Amino acid sequence: PRALMPHLWKIKQPYNVNVAADVAAQASLRDVDFLLERVRTLVEQRQRLETAFAELPVLSPYPSQANFVLNRVQGMRAEDFRDRLARAGIIVRYYNKPRLRDHIRISAGRPEQVDRLLEALRGFAAD
Repeated sequence: PRALMPHLWKIKQPYNVNVAADVAAQASLRDVDFLLERVRTLVEQRQRLETAFAELPVLSPYPSQANFVLNRVQGMRAEDFRDRLARAGIIVRYYNKPRLRDHIRISAGRPEQVDRLLEALRGFAAD
């Protein structure tokens, strides 16, 4: 009924899960060893990112337990930082929202993706 909709919207998750994602999640739960290995790798890569970001004067990472690291961008606009990474072929999230405007969110990826990101960031630091 229509009367329930306002209440349901309050508890809805921010992102929808499509059928393909649902099927993939169910399949991953059938191979728990593989799933746990992926989680271990993801945590390692997130920790690599947190360590590297903390050493860069332009980024101030927040502690994370997620598959991404939220960073305050210092010394330049976060939107410009995002655009610079995009020109290097690296996509990060920028939220044009008042409380997040000076932040970017960088997801932990596969080791080779993290290597590429860190290489690009070292290049920025050398400029």
